[in-house]
Amino acid sequence: MAGSTKKAVIRRFDREPLAGYVNTTSYLQLTGVELLSAEGKVTTVPYPEIKTISFVRDFANLADDTRRVFHNRPKMEGLWMSFRFRDGEVLEGVMPNNLLAFEPQGFTVIPPDPSRNQQRVFIPRAALQSVEVLGVVGSPLQRRKPKAGSKEQIGLFDE
Repeated sequence: MAGSTKKAVIRRFDREPLAGYVNTTSYLQLTGVELLSAEGKVTTVPYPEIKTISFVRDFANLADDTRRVFHNRPKMEGLWMSFRFRDGEVLEGVMPNNLLAFEPQGFTVIPPDPSRNQQRVFIPRAALQSVEVLGVVGSPLQRRKPKAGSKEQIGLFDE
């Protein structure tokens, strides 16, 4: 596995999570996700088994205690998304407002609280029941109105 590696936790449906390292340039394979365990064993986890892949700072806390939804409208720019999993659980996140950033295998989002252990989350399409856009934050279509000119200035060229 050459290239940049990141710490990742694969959460699976009805199974224990797997912790290891993924190559950021080639972890998404045709049949599943390639994971290098701490023992040095490379395994490919099939997409239908995966619920989420969390890119984490450390492996100290594998329990999924992160916030799943935003309490308020997110501040970062992008698409505010809601993902409903096959088991009914809901996760919200922000993803880039760029259609070229979409992967065919799934979606990579920034979770509601990226300052904690979980920095980014990959959600395979096979794990989802529905995906909904909740809003567009920082849209280039929303132009700010220019400030009105001062009443004290004279209009030389106004007719």
